[in-house]
Amino acid sequence: MLSPAATHLPFRTAAVLGAGVMGSQIAAHLANAGLTVHLLDIPAGGENRNDIVEKAFEKLLKVRPEPFFTKSVSNRLILGNFDDHLSRISDADWIIEAVVEDLVVKQNLMERVEAVAGPSAVISTNTSGIPIQTIAEHRSDEFKKRFLGAHFFNPPRYLQLLEIIPTPDTDTAIVDRIDWFGRVHLGKCTVIPRDVPGFIGNRIGVFALMQCIHCLGEYSVEEIDALTGPLLGRPRSATLRTADVVGLDTLVHIADFLHNALPEDVQREMFEVPETLKKLISRGDLGAKSGAGFYRKEGTAIHSVDPESLAYTPPLEVALDGLSAILKIRDLPERLRALYKDEGRAGEFFRRHLLLVLSYCLHCAPEIAEDTEEIDRAMRWGFGWEVGPFEMWTAIGYHSVLQDLRELDQPLPAWVEQMETGETDTDGTGLDGKRHKGKRTAVGSALSAETRSPADIRAVEGSELWRNEEAVLLDMGEQVALFEYRSKANSMGEALVAGIVEAIDYVEQNDFRGMVICNEGKNFSVGANLQEMLSYAQNGRFDRVDRLIENFQGMIQRVHYAARPVVVALHGRALGGGCELTLACPHPVAAAESYIGLVELAVGLIPAGCGTMRMAALSHECSPFDEDHHIEPFLTR
Repeated sequence: MLSPAATHLPFRTAAVLGAGVMGSQIAAHLANAGLTVHLLDIPAGGENRNDIVEKAFEKLLKVRPEPFFTKSVSNRLILGNFDDHLSRISDADWIIEAVVEDLVVKQNLMERVEAVAGPSAVISTNTSGIPIQTIAEHRSDEFKKRFLGAHFFNPPRYLQLLEIIPTPDTDTAIVDRIDWFGRVHLGKCTVIPRDVPGFIGNRIGVFALMQCIHCLGEYSVEEIDALTGPLLGRPRSATLRTADVVGLDTLVHIADFLHNALPEDVQREMFEVPETLKKLISRGDLGAKSGAGFYRKEGTAIHSVDPESLAYTPPLEVALDGLSAILKIRDLPERLRALYKDEGRAGEFFRRHLLLVLSYCLHCAPEIAEDTEEIDRAMRWGFGWEVGPFEMWTAIGYHSVLQDLRELDQPLPAWVEQMETGETDTDGTGLDGKRHKGKRTAVGSALSAETRSPADIRAVEGSELWRNEEAVLLDMGEQVALFEYRSKANSMGEALVAGIVEAIDYVEQNDFRGMVICNEGKNFSVGANLQEMLSYAQNGRFDRVDRLIENFQGMIQRVHYAARPVVVALHGRALGGGCELTLACPHPVAAAESYIGLVELAVGLIPAGCGTMRMAALSHECSPFDEDHHIEPFLTR
């Protein structure tokens, strides 16, 4: 019998109990990872007892953005109901409960699950806030050892965060297994909160949302979203558009739950639902799913709600002095510092928002997380923030923000005064989840290969082998080199092209076993640096254009024919030259959410780095016919 605690044992079969919005999309993402998934829900009252789950499945197929990688992946879902098909879960390696947020309902279902679950199955709940331990309190000791919380964020395919919440009874090896499988097979970024209401993500994220909503009236809908979106390194949906997408009723449900579950909370009043929000819900304006919330589409225009009259009006102009100048600052830490110092209404809003959120985080941190880094990670991965609250504090300036925090009505907790001056756990860039105050002494000694990032490798003393203005070559350990580049938008210009060739030469001449090419940017590469090429053309330097193309082709072929293995590890978009680099690489490794293609035709060019040749060859390999002229359907699909 396989042990449920076998850390590096992948799951092959899963059961998701509950086919609602979250349950069905969790099932879809497990299917994306190659699992066979039993999706079950309560039986329907008519002749077709699977009617509820079948309708949920039909709805799932229409969800946008698509929850499945491809249409064929949906064939991995097997539908059923709790009464007729619960015995199927005896074959499941991982059983996930995702029914209604009702403790009694969950406890009753867990009783039925224990009776039929296989002895090696891991069992988890996707509750967004009910204490995990209470859900399993009437179960056997053996059940409790393999039970924990695994809280996905919606939509599971696209949001990175997975909160793993063990109870005091959970076997630590089970936690390690879910953590490993979530990261390696589901593409998740994991945090391990304490078993408290809201965990980390909802506790802090909903607080931040509600704090902004409480400012309605003093600030307009448009002003709040202008001040809490890309300006702060947050999604374009900002605050109120995000609330509409989540669903105003869903947001209120979570806020009410936290308000009731946290009677001693230092800022409990922030979870009280404002009258504006109550009135919108009472008249059926629930957000995007009902067609109206804080925003409503009127023909081709988007109108916003007036907080006083609740009438929808054309969007108001955002009249915040100085904001346009601050928006032009491209560097996020610099932009945050400028906004924090702003003396107008924009700066006033931001200071209040940041200080209240930070104050709440400081009071909550010991209760909800092992360290402040976990809070930053949860906000980045679950809510799409580029920087978490503590990273924002570091970026703006430790001392100035600390002084302002001391002037709040709510006194700071004692542990804050004991923090190292100016030393939080991040450098403020938010580019990855692991920051280190000191240097490590042995390459690869602290972290496994599965968790090691370029930032970790850079932190190792003596890891740097070579660098130029756009790239660095690092020693990963075990005689493998890492070529990391950080050009503008990860585009491929002269310095980067030359750097790849130099790096391959270094690897071949210094007895390395191979080289990995990667970066930690949003996208692997947007392609060639066309601005560089355009500049040469505009100045009549066509000799430089010719040389650039020749060097680029040479680099691509150098990667393909290198004497040591070259692995391209890509993610996000790999366009144009990024696609050509991938096609040339004999050993590419792509994240599931990779979007790869030759896009040169869109600007009137053809691929310059052997992409035309290799795409034709790939099309021939993928063609169902032997004749070369049958590659066109593959190219144009």
